[in-house]
Amino acid sequence: MSATAPAPPGILGQRRLRREDPALLTGEARFVADLDVPGALHLAFVRSTLAHARISSVDVSAALAMPGVVAAFTGADLERDWAAPLPCAWPVTADMKAPRHLPLAVDKVCYMGDAVAVVVAESEYLARDAAEQVFVEYDPLPAVVGIDDALSDRVVIHEELGTNTSYTWELAPDATAVEAAFSSATHRVHGHYVQQRLIPAAIEPRGVVVVPQPFGGEFTVFSSTQIPHILKVMLALTSGIAETSIRVIAPSVGGGFGSKLNVYAEELATLVLAKRLRRPIRWIETRSEGTQATIQGRGQIQDIELAADAEGRVTAVRVKLLADMGAYLQLVTPGVPILGAFLYSGVYDVPAYSISCTSVFTNLTPTDAYRGAGRPEATYAIERAMDALARQVGVDPAEIRRRNYIKAEKFPYASAAGLVYDSGAYEAALDRALELAGYQELRAEQARRRESGDSVQLGIGLSSYMEMCGLAPSRVLASLNYSAGGWEAATVRLLPTGKVQVVTGTSPHGQGHETSWSMIAADRLGVSPDDVEVLHSDTAVAPYGLDTYGSRSLSVGGVAVAIATDRVIEKARKIVAHQLEVADEDLELAGGAFTVKGSPDRSMPLGAVAFEAFTAHDLPDGLEPNLEASCHFDPPNFTFPFGTHVAVVEVDLETGRVILRSYVAVDDCGNQVNPLIVEGQVHGGVAQGVAQALFEKASYDEQGTLLTSTLLDYLVPAASELPSFVTASTVTPSPTNLLGVKGVGEAGTIGSAPAVINAVCDALARQGIHDIEMPATPERVWRALKEVAAR
Repeated sequence: MSATAPAPPGILGQRRLRREDPALLTGEARFVADLDVPGALHLAFVRSTLAHARISSVDVSAALAMPGVVAAFTGADLERDWAAPLPCAWPVTADMKAPRHLPLAVDKVCYMGDAVAVVVAESEYLARDAAEQVFVEYDPLPAVVGIDDALSDRVVIHEELGTNTSYTWELAPDATAVEAAFSSATHRVHGHYVQQRLIPAAIEPRGVVVVPQPFGGEFTVFSSTQIPHILKVMLALTSGIAETSIRVIAPSVGGGFGSKLNVYAEELATLVLAKRLRRPIRWIETRSEGTQATIQGRGQIQDIELAADAEGRVTAVRVKLLADMGAYLQLVTPGVPILGAFLYSGVYDVPAYSISCTSVFTNLTPTDAYRGAGRPEATYAIERAMDALARQVGVDPAEIRRRNYIKAEKFPYASAAGLVYDSGAYEAALDRALELAGYQELRAEQARRRESGDSVQLGIGLSSYMEMCGLAPSRVLASLNYSAGGWEAATVRLLPTGKVQVVTGTSPHGQGHETSWSMIAADRLGVSPDDVEVLHSDTAVAPYGLDTYGSRSLSVGGVAVAIATDRVIEKARKIVAHQLEVADEDLELAGGAFTVKGSPDRSMPLGAVAFEAFTAHDLPDGLEPNLEASCHFDPPNFTFPFGTHVAVVEVDLETGRVILRSYVAVDDCGNQVNPLIVEGQVHGGVAQGVAQALFEKASYDEQGTLLTSTLLDYLVPAASELPSFVTASTVTPSPTNLLGVKGVGEAGTIGSAPAVINAVCDALARQGIHDIEMPATPERVWRALKEVAAR
């Protein structure tokens, strides 16, 4: 009965092409904007051009008079349509201050891009034209743009809160030990670093389509989101529509990087208006809207201090963070700095640790999770500080790292911040990276250039990183006041014809889950991945899930698939044992068939077992028909991938131009399901980290006006600005899950920005420049050189 092909040996670890790509490359994939919904109306939002102002009046009459316009609403018109404000799921402290955040502003706008009205029309262009006819009268207020200004409370943005400070969070397991370490330190290093705001700029802008069902009051929501399951719950809570009446589907999603890990005003407004008008409604974001109304990343000021002994061994780390929340708290805004707060000691064996974080409101676009979410910020601070320590001690940056690494034999390692790192072999990754980069040859070339007075100087930068992935277990998240859990769900079915169906609660948007999950199930069953169907991103098909972010999918969702597959195998084993009249333990599974040990002629292929389970003619007593099993996996710990990156730059001392000449990334994400996908994830991540280091910054003027609202102004690098990356891996399995896997989706971003800036500062060291703010644009480098020359 089996139509299942035998599996090639050792599926896990194969470099298999992604099964998702043909549809994406040929234009067959369907994104939200591609959906053909007959009779759909279109939304256009009227957004504030001011960062801070009271709304005196909103006049929609001219818009309503235009042909094709169906309706127009102000914030006041819809104020009673919201069952609750937009959600923030991470109240990091009991006294955290959070302003009421409605999808449309009613009395006051608090950032440029804040929506004040919405127009509904028969076409997208009619809606946009009509939105331009809405007249809004504002009473301008002074804007709070900088973190320091916010702290002063010169202007309090949300008067009902009485302050611009949202919270102060502290972690000091042994404050006395920290003070003692600094008092006795031979070396003390202080670093002051700025994490500029970043605009995510996913290749696909956001979009949402809501289709009311003809009967029963049900709604299907198509959204370009990373979190269909979380979005469903939050839409129910904020709209007042029963959760059972909402189905969320994330079709093909063109990148997210955290920017689609949110519940946005536009999603809620589209749902509420579809309910009110009983018509399908769609909204597609423009690129300019994306720069203003989609969350932004980073936005921190970091002060880090290291205490070290005479040999440069770090004895304590002390950190003070100031974080810019923007005008409102989005879904996990306040928690982003906390995700990195445990990691400012990096990959180093540091016995004493303390950190405090104060987060404030400004009149800027809200910040939230952006690729890495707190961990790139932490790595940047410690890796820049380690270079400063190397300079003070008088040793090579590679040597200062070796002296401080956590040794492999110390794992699992209990950090001073309270985490337990699962596994690590940091020196092996460093050695491989230095070898691939040709480190000694580079240092020799650098010396020659310096001696010759070359106007183009060479810089070599290192970054050793470690991150925590998986965003679990749920009990740990509870201790951090996170509102959701960290588990993930999977269901595996062996269908009557022998084909396999995997249902996952993860929701991919470029990570290749269909390919990887099929490989996991196929490897365990002994069948071909081509015989495994993977279903996802639809809450009616996969009712349970916590979606995709934080490099959690494989180490939580993929492991859930493996466990569910094993449960199917054990049920199948009982059926075969019953029918062949042998004990369960006498059977072995290989090549897609059960065989009696020592009797190769007595076997039963999985397809036949599946059909027997389907007919249920001869099952063991008490065993239910069909081969299906589910798993809700809640990991016992985070996973902790790591690596070392080496960046090589050339800096023109006359123009300030920085060219990234070469880049080496050696990453360790434990066992790899598909190395080809790992490499792709690293490549994309490195590009985004390099972008922060050299190109990207969301810039505002003193009135809070965004100056980088188009891709002409906001510099997203193209392939021509980047070299071919050299990637390699070491493999240190995680002992906390049965696949031994970790995460890799954010690794490239975490390791790259400090490597590049360390390289830039290394090139400028002879000129007396040891720090330069990101992005290291030609103008910024040139000005730094001129300032030094003028001293």
